[in-house]
Amino acid sequence: MGKIFYIMGKSATGKDTIYQELLNRIPELKTVVLYTTRPIRIGEVNGREYHFATLEQKNRLEDAGKVIECRTYQTMMGPWSYFTVDDGQIDLRNCDYLMIGTLVSYEKMCAYFGKESLAPVYISVDDRERLLRAIERETAQKDPRYDEVCRRYLADEEDFSRKNLDRCEIKKIYNNTELEACISEIAGDIQVQRKH
Repeated sequence: MGKIFYIMGKSATGKDTIYQELLNRIPELKTVVLYTTRPIRIGEVNGREYHFATLEQKNRLEDAGKVIECRTYQTMMGPWSYFTVDDGQIDLRNCDYLMIGTLVSYEKMCAYFGKESLAPVYISVDDRERLLRAIERETAQKDPRYDEVCRRYLADEEDFSRKNLDRCEIKKIYNNTELEACISEIAGDIQVQRKH
C-alpha cells in the first residue's frame, strides 16, 4: 500500500518551496491537485497549483459525494474554500503521494483513507521570519491585501496550536531555518518510510 506524505505548517513557512523540491528529489511521488474557490494569483495556472472552481461547481461536487475534505476561510474578500476531491487522482494500491494541507484536512484525509495511509510532515519557522516572508510575498501581488496577511497569521496561531498538534499526534517538527538542511531531512525520512 502507498502513503500520502502530507505537508502542513503555518502560512509562509516554505511549504510550497519544500513541496516542489521534494518532487524534484523523489520523482516517484505523485501529486494531487486540490480545488479552490479563491481567485487565481499572478503566475498560477488552472490545473497546476489548483483547480480553480466556482461556488456552484464546489456545491455540485459536494452533492455528488466527491468532496473528501473542505476548509472554508472567511477572508477580507469573502469566503474561500480549499478542498480535496475523490476524482480518481489517488490510487494508494500503486503509488505514494505528496500533498499540502492543514491539520483539519489531514484529520479528514486520515478518516477517509485510514491513518496508516498518511505520514505527517509538519514545517515550522520562527514567527517573525514567517511574517516578514508573508509580507514580502503579498507585496509582489498586483493588489496586495496586507489585511489578509494579518488575518491568516492570527488564524494560524489557533489552527496550529500545540493542543491541535498533539490531538493529531504530530510528533516530529521540521524546522525550516535553513532550507537545504530541512529538505534533506524530510527527503531522507520519506525515503525510509517508503522502503517499509
